[in-house]
Amino acid sequence: MRYDIVLKNANIYDGSGKDPYIADIGIIDDKISKIGVLSGENEIDVSGLIVSPGFINMLSWSVESLITDGRAMSTILQGVTLEVMGEGFSWGPLNERMKKQLINLFSTSEPYEVVWDTLGEYLQYLEDKGVSTNIASFVGSATIRTYYLGDENRAPNNAELDRMKQLVKEAMEEGAMGLSSALIYPPNSFSSTDELIALAKIVGEYNGLYISHIRSEGQNLENAVDELIKISREAKVDAEIYHLKAAGERNWYKLDKVIDKIDRARNEGLNISTDCYLYTAAGTGLDSCLPPTEGREELLALLTDNRDEIKEAMAKIAENWENLYFEAGPDNIFPMVFKEERLRQYAGKSITEIAIIMNKDPRDVVIDLLLEDKTRIASVYRIMSEDNIKKKLALPYMSFGSDGESVAPEGEILKQGIHPRTYGNFSRLIAKYVREEQIITLQEAIRKLTYLPACNLKIDKRGLIKEGYFADIVIFDFDRIKDNATFDNPHQLSDGMIHVFVNGVQVLKNEKHTGKTPGRFVKGPGYKNI
Repeated sequence: MRYDIVLKNANIYDGSGKDPYIADIGIIDDKISKIGVLSGENEIDVSGLIVSPGFINMLSWSVESLITDGRAMSTILQGVTLEVMGEGFSWGPLNERMKKQLINLFSTSEPYEVVWDTLGEYLQYLEDKGVSTNIASFVGSATIRTYYLGDENRAPNNAELDRMKQLVKEAMEEGAMGLSSALIYPPNSFSSTDELIALAKIVGEYNGLYISHIRSEGQNLENAVDELIKISREAKVDAEIYHLKAAGERNWYKLDKVIDKIDRARNEGLNISTDCYLYTAAGTGLDSCLPPTEGREELLALLTDNRDEIKEAMAKIAENWENLYFEAGPDNIFPMVFKEERLRQYAGKSITEIAIIMNKDPRDVVIDLLLEDKTRIASVYRIMSEDNIKKKLALPYMSFGSDGESVAPEGEILKQGIHPRTYGNFSRLIAKYVREEQIITLQEAIRKLTYLPACNLKIDKRGLIKEGYFADIVIFDFDRIKDNATFDNPHQLSDGMIHVFVNGVQVLKNEKHTGKTPGRFVKGPGYKNI
């Protein structure tokens, strides 16, 4: 048989978690055609290297970065072959008002034209434009809510809820992986449990996944996990917790209680899973230091007119919202990304350090930065425990997500800070927690990077090295793989990833990007080719 490519002497970790074996892999077109003793005209000797399925990034924020640069450098160099997007807010469905607001949601994007209306059209737009990784997305419950209710803090009436359910149905049939929520952020925080159950029931009918940045990761963490389990049970839908964590030192002990809740739900028969990133610092907007409001304009007005009231709220435990200023403290909050060039001198400095420079109360610093920059200001919050990270790694239902973009360390981005998970999350798993600290085995790490998330997403013929499966294959040097990005110097690509194939096309060759963009829109279980 004539193969397009033969990978010779492959040390195959097939994604199942089983022990590795040595064989050759024959690729024809976009599939793994044969595994055995093979020969061909185009052979690549991979002796001594690890060969595995491509890694699945369960939480990607590459929604904009892939529009402006489809190479996905920071994640391809870590072995990611599928970016799963849509945490709470997705790039469709959009009405005209939402299209106008979209560009201002983040401060890092280059200008681009929104030429799509639905989520499926957005993902197809990326495929047609050309991306190196495969792409998929959840439909965001915040997006569904905003489509009809805007930023209003109220429940939908029956007619509005029916229309929201119809949008979820249409997204599922277009290929969405399921429904996502991010319940500490407005307007998602305005959603009731009953509203989410109603929408998640539609997802369950299509065998999709409900995935959530739960309502609290600190003060009310246990209640937030209870809510996700309730939604799973009542909507009859599989569910996953985004970046499982206990945020804030006074809450670290709660992780054990949460794991017990998840284990009991799984023993009940509910399919509850989790994902995480591998750093003790979280990354989100600086506006997470403030009480939630109905939209950007209201927030800016509130900061202007009610400064003393807001400062008082920031300084104490919040029962009804996630107060990251209180949980982290100003010493542990680091603004990283500013739209206003004048403010970029503060990128990577703590709020305390900026307060000393400005000679202001740290709470005034937060308010003034948000008023001047008029964006969320992507920031790093040091609020997690290393011991808890190791505990999470051992969970059999844990997969991984970067919660970051796919970027190249070049051009304007070098003037900004960024969370190192963007460049290092997946390499860090293998280098630090498998090779150096031996928290889990390599075959178990690869299972959690590949087959486990593919099963949770119900993706067909991806996640395994197996005949007939898509040739999403990564080849790396176990002794050399390493994350280089740090908080002080984040724009550093990872080392040790030698070759990457996406749908049978080589996008990384001898550690250099080939410029190829074979990535495809990977569709969820409800897809209907209408």
